[in-house]
Parts: sequence; structure tokens; C-alpha cells
Amino acid sequence: MYKFVIVALLTLLPWSTRAALPDFQPIVESAAPAVVKILVEANAQAQPMPGADELEELPEYLRRFFEFRGQAPQQRQRQNTGSGFIISEDGYIVTNHHVVEGATSVTVRLLDRREFEAEIVGTDVRSDLALLKIESDDLSVLKIAEDDVAVGEWVLAIGSPFGLDFSVTAGIVSAKGRSLPTEAGENYVPFIQTDVAINPGNSGGPLFDLQGEVVGVNSQIFTRSGGSIGLSFAIPAAVVNNVVMQLKASGEVTRGWLGVSIQDVDLDLAESFGLDRPSGALIAQVGADSPAQEAGLQSGDIILEFDGQMINTSSDLPHVVGLIAPGSEVEAVVRRDGQNQTLQVVVGGLDADERPSVAGRMPGADDNDAIFGMVLEAADDDMMAELGLSGGVLVLEVAPDSPAAAAGIVGGDVVTRLGSSAVQSLEDFTGAVARLQPGQSVAIRLIRRGAPLFLAIRVPQAEQ
Repeated sequence: MYKFVIVALLTLLPWSTRAALPDFQPIVESAAPAVVKILVEANAQAQPMPGADELEELPEYLRRFFEFRGQAPQQRQRQNTGSGFIISEDGYIVTNHHVVEGATSVTVRLLDRREFEAEIVGTDVRSDLALLKIESDDLSVLKIAEDDVAVGEWVLAIGSPFGLDFSVTAGIVSAKGRSLPTEAGENYVPFIQTDVAINPGNSGGPLFDLQGEVVGVNSQIFTRSGGSIGLSFAIPAAVVNNVVMQLKASGEVTRGWLGVSIQDVDLDLAESFGLDRPSGALIAQVGADSPAQEAGLQSGDIILEFDGQMINTSSDLPHVVGLIAPGSEVEAVVRRDGQNQTLQVVVGGLDADERPSVAGRMPGADDNDAIFGMVLEAADDDMMAELGLSGGVLVLEVAPDSPAAAAGIVGGDVVTRLGSSAVQSLEDFTGAVARLQPGQSVAIRLIRRGAPLFLAIRVPQAEQ
């Protein structure tokens, strides 16, 4: 019935429109033999048995449902399915990390029904990629594309959604460079967003362009129902190539690391930094002994370009830095004091020291006059030592309907910079305020719950 309706609708289209629609059949015929179904057995998390004390608290009619012998609960086996694809004639296979996570055995099934036990060569949780190896010959292989796809291009997926082997779906690229939250922390993957129908079981399968090359690895969907709603995300080919090369060489993945905490630039911050539009990644904090510090990057710099690539939003920077080999020297274009500067940066490794945090300490207020609607006092030495800073000004209270409240400043924030002036004491802060012009929008740097943050505050107009 549905096929009849689709065919009927297609016959209503002008011939020129029908002729422009892509023919996916040649891609499917040539590519499907290199796509695999992955069957995984893994240890399930067993529910702990209740202890003796807990059993005593249960009613008698419930106790008989529990057997307590004091032994550890038995591990149960769970089964997962996913997809993958062969990238070399000697049996290397790409899939998702989450497909094989915790696996005790991995079986690879080919289109011709052959099955092989697979070895996990290595996995990378940050990119959600894994590399497997099977021992066989006469294998079909797929090529991972070198070129990027464009928004609006047709793409095709092959995988095993819900265990339905080697299903084919198609759609277009909806967006690129999507930054999605991950359990591993900061996201280093600029995901490709498509409207291709992807469901559980498609994970790890290939996303093809019309040349039959792999432009991405299907990884995630956004859904409220558990099924596809037209928002699927694939790991782009550039990330796949980089991770696969490292996993094949060493079983591990290292990434470029800069050692900065960053935030987006909104319209108010753009004005305060003299930009004609919001762009770039604003450095809120520079890590001690980090590559950024060695290169001379400073808190308050806005990174506009890194290694020749434009940084339009803060999420672009980890995507670019993460693909740079540690030890590489690159150029960074930054906005500082209203001017663009170019700095040389030697990119480091990914691992970074954790920042200390402040657990909401709030000394009592004093009689300082409010500035911008803030009651302030010098932050005590212990607090600053925890933050790794030498000084600052603590916000005790913020008056409603004040410039500080409008900017989003709250009690407990620590001010460390106003405009281009470092703030280590109340005298530094009042001196910086005195140099501002009425109506001016100025960036203010804060430490909030241990994390750095820039906001834009507008200097009130002088009273008439």
C-alpha cells in the first residue's frame, strides 16, 4: 500500500525533478558486502542481593522471594547488536565504542552469512570509535572519504536497526559541526547531523556519499520515543581517519590540548571587546604550565582563528585542536585590547590538571558602598589559594534592577578582571571603574563555583 502511494506521488512530479533524484542501488550493491553486523556479549551489571539486616526489615511474606547465602551475585550476560564496516583487506573493522564496551566476546557477521570472532584492537571513548580485527581473506572493503560533505548533500546509511540485518536508509546532511554532550567530558567531535532514519542497531555503521565513500560513522540519535525522528548524528570522516590511524598504530588515541577554559561570545560581550559581531572562543582561564600559557595566551583573549581555521563559536575550538598532533606548532589569531594578534602555539597532549574549586564560601558583608549594584570585599587569601589566584574581589550582594544584576552577576562570584585591568584588590576594581565611560559595555571576568566566566556589564549613564 505504502509503495503504491509513493510511486503514485512520484508520477505527479515533473520529469526533470524525477530525473534529478539519486539512484542509490549501485552504491548499495557495491558497498553492502563490506558492511557487517556486530553481535556482542558482555557482562551485565548484576543487582546486589539484600543483606541480612535488610532481610530482617522485610515482611515475612516477602522474605521467601529472596535467597541469601552471603555469596556475591552471579554475573549475567547481556547481548548487544550494532553495525560496522571493513576498511582493509586484512580484516580491520570500524564500529562505535559503545557497541563493544565491556564486551566479553565480539562476533562479526557478513552479508554472505559468514561469521568471525573479532579482536578489539582499541577503543576511544571521546570519539565513540572502536577498531576491530578479524582473520580472513577475500574481504570487500570501503574507502573512508578524504573530502568533507556539504549541508544539503544526499547521504545513505546501511546497518542493522533493531536487528534487521543490512537495512538501507537515505536522507540529506542537515547540519555540520554539531557539538553534543558526552559522558567523557569536553566534546572533540564535530558531528554531522542528518535526517537519515537511524535506530538502535545502526550504531557503528557507515554513512555514504553519492560516490560510495564513507563520510561518517553513525553514532547517536536524538529521540523522545526511542525511535528515529529525523535527528541522527555521525562522526565525520576526518575524525574517523585520525582515530583509526592511531588505534591501528598503538591501540590508543592522543589529541591536541591547549589548556584553556573557554566560553561563547554573545552580542554584549562582542560589543565590549570591540567586535562587529559575536564570534570566536573567549578564554576565561589559562591553565598553569599549559601550552596556552607558554604561547602567551591570556584570559580575555578571543581566539578567532586556529591553525588556519575560523573559530565561529567556542565549540569549534576543541574540534580543531583535538585533530592536531601534540607537538605541532600552529598559528592562533586572537583579539586582545581591540586589536588582532597572531601567536605561535605548540599544541600539547590532551591530559590536563583539574582546577580547584570553591565550595560556596561566603564571608560576612562589610560596609563597602555598592558599585554597579554590588556589595564587594576583598576575597580572603585561603579562597584565592584554593583557586590558584593571587587576589580578587568577592561579590557579597547584588541589588535587584542594578547593572550587575542585569549582567547576570550573583552573590559569591569573585571578580578577577574588569575590561583590560586585572583585579586583585578593591583598589584595583575601583580604579578600573573610574577609567570607564558612561554607557560603555565592558567585559568582567568572574570565578563562579570554581569555574571562570566572562559577562558583559554596562556602565550606567551619569545622572543629570
